[in-house]
Order: sequence, then structure tokens, then C-alpha cells
Amino acid sequence: MLFGSISYLNLLPFQVFLKRYISNNAAKMTFRNKRAVPSAINKAFKRKSIHAAFISSVESHHCKCTDLGIVAHKKVYSVLLLKGKNQTDPASATSNQLARVLNLQGQVLIGDAALKHYLDGGEGIDLAEAWHDKTGLPFVFARLCYNKHGQSVRKIAKSFSRTKTKIPQYILKHEAKKRGISPKQLTWYLEHIHYEMDWKAKQSLKLFFKK
Repeated sequence: MLFGSISYLNLLPFQVFLKRYISNNAAKMTFRNKRAVPSAINKAFKRKSIHAAFISSVESHHCKCTDLGIVAHKKVYSVLLLKGKNQTDPASATSNQLARVLNLQGQVLIGDAALKHYLDGGEGIDLAEAWHDKTGLPFVFARLCYNKHGQSVRKIAKSFSRTKTKIPQYILKHEAKKRGISPKQLTWYLEHIHYEMDWKAKQSLKLFFKK
């Protein structure tokens, strides 16, 4: 199975979990992992060059998906709208549409670059918070979907939901250093990322699709 993975910090816990899962199930399954920005993962999933991935919510409407997602209950800190001319982020799909749905003008910035902008004291509208202010609901940025190996992907999703993934310090330090932030800032950020889609998250997703 070829698994696509968004190359942002918000999926670090799942990436650590998946690596361990693969190691423990090597005799049962063969995995390969492809990392890229959300827009590239969406395209690869659509042409079926990857079999499962967290794909952008806006692209997941008619896909087979699990109940895992990338969910922000209020602020997410890594999806921002900056002042200036309207400009989409080429790495994004859902966040660009979210800014449009919220009728907000400016430059969309997502992922690790947006997080670094915030941590460095940069200003911007947190789009997840803007959605919550308008709807009272969390926002779902991506969903774990599949086009093949459905039974295996659903098993992985259930296992991740039941597992509290602890990220080793050496990985935290390595990933933080790559982004120019501290391990403490990285840990703080991940406290605001949620993966299980409860009824509120599902209701929010339906509303987003409608809008």
C-alpha cells in the first residue's frame, strides 16, 4: 500500500504512529510512504498513485473516508489570512475555499510557514477561529480517505484512535529544528490539533460542503 502523508507538523503524531505500526506489521503488509503538501497529495490520490492519505476536506466529499481527520476546535495557528491582496496558497485546497466561504480578503498562508509566522509574532486571522466564531463548530481541514486497501486503512484508523502516541524527544528536537522553532513550541502546537471526528466535526463538514 502506498500511503500519502501531508508534510506538515500537524500530522507528526500520526506519522510516528504509522512508522511503529508498519514495523509491527511488516509480515502482514507492505507500506511505502509519500510525503508532499496537501494540494499534491490530493492530485496523487485522485489519480490513484497513492492508496490512502489525509486529503483536503474540500476534495473528500465523494471519497471513502474514515473518522480520522485534522480538526481544530477553535484556533489552529497554522492556517492564517494575512493582510494584503487576495492570494491563495498553492499548497492548499481547503483553506483557500474556507477564506472564500468566510468572505475574508487577504493572503492565505498554511502549514509550518504559517505556524512560524505566528510564533515569530506575525499578525493574521486564524481561519479556524473565524469559522468557529461564525458557526460555533470545529473545522475539519483534512480526512483520512482511501481508494484501495479499505479494510487495512480502517484498521489503522481504529488503532490510531485507541493509541496515545508519544513522540520521542529526538524526533521533536529534529522536527522543531527543521522549522526554526523549539520543541516546547512544537508540543504546544500539537495540543491544538485533534484527529477524531465527533458529531460536531461531522456537522461542521456538512455545513462547509453546503457553503
